[in-house]
Amino acid sequence: MIHDHRRCELGEGPLWHPIREQLFWFDILNNKLLSQDATGPREWLFDRRVSAAGWVSRNVLLVATETGLISLDLETGAQDAVALVEADRAETRSNDGRADPQGGFWFGTMGKKAETGAGAIYRYYRGEVRRLFKDITISNSICFSPLGAEAYFSDTALGCVMRVGLDAEGWPKGSPETFLDLTAQGLNPDGAVVDASGVLWLAQWGAGRVAAYAPDGSFLRAVTIDAPHSSCPAFGGADMTTLFCTTALQDMDGSARVNYPDAGKVFAVPGIAKGQCEYMVIL
Repeated sequence: MIHDHRRCELGEGPLWHPIREQLFWFDILNNKLLSQDATGPREWLFDRRVSAAGWVSRNVLLVATETGLISLDLETGAQDAVALVEADRAETRSNDGRADPQGGFWFGTMGKKAETGAGAIYRYYRGEVRRLFKDITISNSICFSPLGAEAYFSDTALGCVMRVGLDAEGWPKGSPETFLDLTAQGLNPDGAVVDASGVLWLAQWGAGRVAAYAPDGSFLRAVTIDAPHSSCPAFGGADMTTLFCTTALQDMDGSARVNYPDAGKVFAVPGIAKGQCEYMVIL
């Protein structure tokens, strides 16, 4: 089913706010945050690319932008700088991001034209930003195991999802190892989320689906999305069993856009699995 009928050029970063019981998502290329509430469709416009968020309180989100992190007051629209990241690099922007169980926020950057190795993955934690991984072309698949012992991420251009152990404060320990190698299947890992049982749900750009993988990397099932470019999943709904997925119009020509009239919309598939509650970011 369709959760929202607005078509995004590059839908990304869905976030189910557990207090508001409300889904938020981004249209990166149109500098928008979107949602719905009791009053109807809502939109917040920015003067730069925005792509991912974590919740800080009922009314405040931490938002990843092309120049760093800002806080957004959903009621007043006020924006305040939190941390500058790659603000001096006009050629890059933020991409995927998600809060971790320790109260930190991981987010990736990439070249606006997907230049090879132009991006990185960062973590914000209690006022500090550290670059975790460099030379990333398209940062994606940032998500966490239920107890916060492991993090996942990908470089879509390489076709692999990586997994790395975390210490008690949520910082990576040791070197990342390959969790999924999708190159032989020609699949492109995009956004991902881990459910309450530890299963990773991975949107696969160009394949029109969200695929589920067990903690040992074995394929379990796939949920079909009626849009070629499924970009990022999130669990939400009153019982956290609805799988939401953003999609994109980007890279689709005129005929493809006609053939897939729901491309760019947000999909909702109920009764899929029990998701984790999205974690609060500690500023």
